[in-house]
Amino acid sequence: MMQSGLINVLKPPGMTSHDVVAYIRRLYGLKRVGHAGTLDPAAAGVLPVFVGNATRLVEYLADADKSYRAELTFGFETDTGDDTGQIIQSRPYNRPQLSQIEAALASFIGVSEQIPPMYSAVKIAGKKLYELARAGQVVERKARTIVIEKLVLVTEAESGLVFDVKCSKGTYIRTLCADIARRLDCLAVMSFLVRTRVGSFCLEQSLTLEEITANKEQALQAADTALTHIPAVILSEQEAQAVKNGRSICCRQSGADLVRMYDRQQNFLGIGRETGQSEERTMLIPVKILSPDR
Repeated sequence: MMQSGLINVLKPPGMTSHDVVAYIRRLYGLKRVGHAGTLDPAAAGVLPVFVGNATRLVEYLADADKSYRAELTFGFETDTGDDTGQIIQSRPYNRPQLSQIEAALASFIGVSEQIPPMYSAVKIAGKKLYELARAGQVVERKARTIVIEKLVLVTEAESGLVFDVKCSKGTYIRTLCADIARRLDCLAVMSFLVRTRVGSFCLEQSLTLEEITANKEQALQAADTALTHIPAVILSEQEAQAVKNGRSICCRQSGADLVRMYDRQQNFLGIGRETGQSEERTMLIPVKILSPDR
């Protein structure tokens, strides 16, 4: 039987997310490997990697919120937004007061609009922004709605500050660093980034590539561990057989849109969507069924 599941990888700095996927492909001898939530090459931290049949679930973890620890350094800006890029402007700054920093951070909490940086994987007219940027082009980007749930100061110094942030998908921390600095009437770049959480996957439980190589079977987690943010429903034997065959069923409503579906033996069947036909009953439509790997 083909190996299937996901791995909570601790991506090292210096590797792209694609590099990590390529490493896992070689290690497990599989083509079907994917990841949720790209990390910048210079950044480190949690990178969930899906293996085998579990790759069909990548999209559901991509929507999960994320947490980071970041450092920004005052005094200049670069074309990439971090300290690996070319300096495009610099100016002296007065070190902000602690009260000013805390007020600036607090002002970003909630729903806001953010313009993606040129050095990002966002596509415009079929081209990734970083491809256009490398060709010397700068194009207009539409602002995206993001949500920042938590933004707290960890430490501050003469040259910059370190903060923790919990945010929605699609939030660019490099852009956030620059925006925080502008709120403080300064320039800044992101000089350090580690992702500490993706959904329920935390840095403390993540594994280095060396640890995965040494215990590759133990590194694989069950596919549904990526979906703890989605409510679960238990189906009868008849209902389970119906959804496995791709048929919709009428069942008790859970009140959620998407649900994880299990049979009576707690075997994970896949993802379903409720249509909410009445206050108590609903049509449950199979969206993604995970048949056993072969």
